[in-house]
Amino acid sequence: MSTSLPDVISEGVDPARVPVRRLASGATMPAIGLGTFGSDRNPPEAIANAVRGAAAVGYRHFDCASVYGNEDAIGPAFEDIIAGGVPREELWITSKVWNDRHHEIAASCEQSLADLRLDYLDLFLVHWPFPNYHPPGCDVDARSPDAKPYIHEAFMRTWRQMEALVDRGIVRHIGTSNVTIPKLKLILHDARTRPAVNEMELHPHFQQPALFDYVRAQGIAPVGYCPIGSPHRPERDRTPDDTSPIQDPVILDIAARHGVHPALVCLKWAVQRGQTPIPFSTNPRNFLANLRAVTEDPLSADEMTEIAGIDRNCRLIKGQVFLWKEGQTWEDLWDVTGEVTPP
Repeated sequence: MSTSLPDVISEGVDPARVPVRRLASGATMPAIGLGTFGSDRNPPEAIANAVRGAAAVGYRHFDCASVYGNEDAIGPAFEDIIAGGVPREELWITSKVWNDRHHEIAASCEQSLADLRLDYLDLFLVHWPFPNYHPPGCDVDARSPDAKPYIHEAFMRTWRQMEALVDRGIVRHIGTSNVTIPKLKLILHDARTRPAVNEMELHPHFQQPALFDYVRAQGIAPVGYCPIGSPHRPERDRTPDDTSPIQDPVILDIAARHGVHPALVCLKWAVQRGQTPIPFSTNPRNFLANLRAVTEDPLSADEMTEIAGIDRNCRLIKGQVFLWKEGQTWEDLWDVTGEVTPP
């Protein structure tokens, strides 16, 4: 049941109580953020209002992207938040460049800044490592006739443009998203400015231990999307073998012990493990509960071990639309052999 914002503001969380991640630069990033990808089922203004409400109850981290189609609505929300007394430097705001703009990074970033009504971004990500455009809402079998594989030289041309944004001061940090260990090794070898963050799918049924450990060993902060298993993801992203972490017996048992919804167990686990979840909700009661979950009643070491044992290697966001030739499977996007999949 939805709850109005005034009903929950008094129960808000002091932002100083929210755990933070210290990045390689020395900057601190709140260890939970509000995701804003919900444009497939929520109008932009509803998401903008969620941003306002989340800030009112203590959120300071917001994960945006140009492809979500709502940054121009969220911009006035940020203006209201700052005008209402939250200093800009207390906010952590991320955006991302979409696949069809890898060749014009500055223009994409400048558009996001204009839409979000900001002078700078705390973090700007390359949303996917493939420059393959597909229209919003397309079928999972859609393919761009101009689709290309990951070509490292091309990606580094994109990355040089990302580095230039840091040089200009309009972006404080840059990062990667949806990259694998083989791709990241190549990027780290050639980057002048290293990625501060790698955004990746992370939840109890898809823990990605090798990639998770690798990015942390490299001083890169893992940010996890789909932290509760994205139960409301579009039908086109569903396959028969998908599983749900919030329906896992171990998660349900731990939730019963703590007297909370299973989703909150997933978020507690994420933050305690060392990743930064970015759950999305427009319901004030839910986004407040998500924030409170990571500031109180932590999981025990035994409970963390229990959850570590339920990894099913179940990737939910498979990315089929980014495939570049006939006869491929979605695994080709993720370099499951340990090498970048050849063209």
